[in-house]
Amino acid sequence: MSYVILARKYRPRSFAQMVGQEHVVQALTNALTQGRLHHAYLFTGTRGIGKTTVSRILAKSLNCTGPDGQGGITATPCGVCQACTEIDADRYLDYTELDAASNGGKEEIKDLIERAAYKPGIGRFKVFMIDEAHQLSKDAFNALLKTLEEPPEYLKFVLATTDPEKVLPTVLSRCLQFNLRPMAPATVRDYLATVLEAEGVAADAGSLRLLGRAARGSMRDGLSLTDQAIAYGGGRLAEDVVRKMLGSVDRSQPRQLVEALSRRDGPGVLATVDALRERGLPAAAVLEEMALLLQQMAVAQAVPGALDEDDPDTTDARELAGALAADETQLLYSMLVHGREELGLLGDEYAALTMVMLRYLAFPGSGAAAPAPVPRAAPLRSPAPPAIKLAVPTVPAVAASLPAPAAPIAQTAPTPPTAPVPAAVAAPAPVAPAAALGERWHALVKKLAAAGAISALTRELAVQGGLQAVDDAATPPRWLLHVERETLRNTALRDKLASALAAELGHAVQLDVEPGVPEDTPARRDAAERQRRQAAAEAAIHEDAVVRELLAQFKTARIVPGSIKPLDSPEGSTP
Repeated sequence: MSYVILARKYRPRSFAQMVGQEHVVQALTNALTQGRLHHAYLFTGTRGIGKTTVSRILAKSLNCTGPDGQGGITATPCGVCQACTEIDADRYLDYTELDAASNGGKEEIKDLIERAAYKPGIGRFKVFMIDEAHQLSKDAFNALLKTLEEPPEYLKFVLATTDPEKVLPTVLSRCLQFNLRPMAPATVRDYLATVLEAEGVAADAGSLRLLGRAARGSMRDGLSLTDQAIAYGGGRLAEDVVRKMLGSVDRSQPRQLVEALSRRDGPGVLATVDALRERGLPAAAVLEEMALLLQQMAVAQAVPGALDEDDPDTTDARELAGALAADETQLLYSMLVHGREELGLLGDEYAALTMVMLRYLAFPGSGAAAPAPVPRAAPLRSPAPPAIKLAVPTVPAVAASLPAPAAPIAQTAPTPPTAPVPAAVAAPAPVAPAAALGERWHALVKKLAAAGAISALTRELAVQGGLQAVDDAATPPRWLLHVERETLRNTALRDKLASALAAELGHAVQLDVEPGVPEDTPARRDAAERQRRQAAAEAAIHEDAVVRELLAQFKTARIVPGSIKPLDSPEGSTP
């Protein structure tokens, strides 16, 4: 006997054998059991997920006579009667499949309609199945409409399409529609494992994971790839062999690229890309694997513990989840997804891949080139200032509650600076040192942001940083920021912020950025001001005489929580 390909050999013969489409199976099973039969069905979904298979099982259910020839309509066709065996063999007289991709003209549909005038020859129902129905011509659709709307009681229509948007609305409205879903990689993987066990073919877990992902939701494609892998591997499936056959990228290279990008290691990125080029792996596969890794990282960042710790495919994502901030993970993912569209625009796809990687490295540097770094001296240290909790946004009130320090932190140089500090950022003379630093930094950051001198991640560094000390006696003056987020503490962002400060102040600034959790930052001050204004707005509404009168007059009236918003923008907030 000649070899039967796996996709045909293991095609489901009953609803019970179908996997991944439980919602469709349940609906059709209930309809058949209760006798609630529609005259036209439309099955939609991508290729290879079971549209034609469901149609054949439905036709068998409608025409099955049981092993003894006495059965009726059933949700569990016997598989041995004439109707069941002949439909499986594609030779049942009363079941017709029409491929609209090659027979979608008006004449073919007219022929089908003429055949509909005759009662079934051997079965209970005639079943007409039109595959790729969206490719029927407009004239063919119009010719079909009357029969589709009022078919004889012995006729059932089944339409299948991968693109329901192209089917005429008048046809859609006459059909009971079911959307078959792409299958999860795990579903395909588990089914392939069952098939290979039945075939007596050895396969390791890694090869099954690769085939499950490569199927892209199509069980038929998964079985076809498995057939190919068996032939390629000489009757045995191993991960390295299947990876080579599929041209898949080892997860270690995408991990190296993500790690290098998180460190902003340009040479490391280029070296990894060159290594991938030498191995001849498709650039699109590299971006796809990186995107999958980042998607899993985003899940781990948003919902810690959500990734399956027993799945080896999630190990890298769980270990790298802390390498990038959540917003940076989203940014890089977006760049990778859009970068796939650019690979074909150049003759050298790896040149395009390199540009996608470098684009992420260039993102924080949008705008002018970074200035040459100022020679670094020993890190600036200053006495720890008293802790400040910004319960209220007004600095004088905070300062009044603080004890006078034993020795003030240097706030101004003994001699005037080369250029005067703008009045907007000058520290008030009666105010405690820590509060003065916070007020000075907040005002300066607000001015820089309003002028567009800082943006994107540079602005984020400024608003999330807390000014701890200023040494105007140094040459150039040295400023110390404490920043909690590791991703903001990098050389490129620090130098850009230092350049913006120098342009605003009129003289060079040596900026030190150190790890720490600052108590007083522009972001915290703006949050406190927003809370104060929100509380004031809510109090004003609740105390308003008209509002009180309405609440008293209408007993069911209430102020919807969260509906009160301050009208004017907060003064002094950072844009």
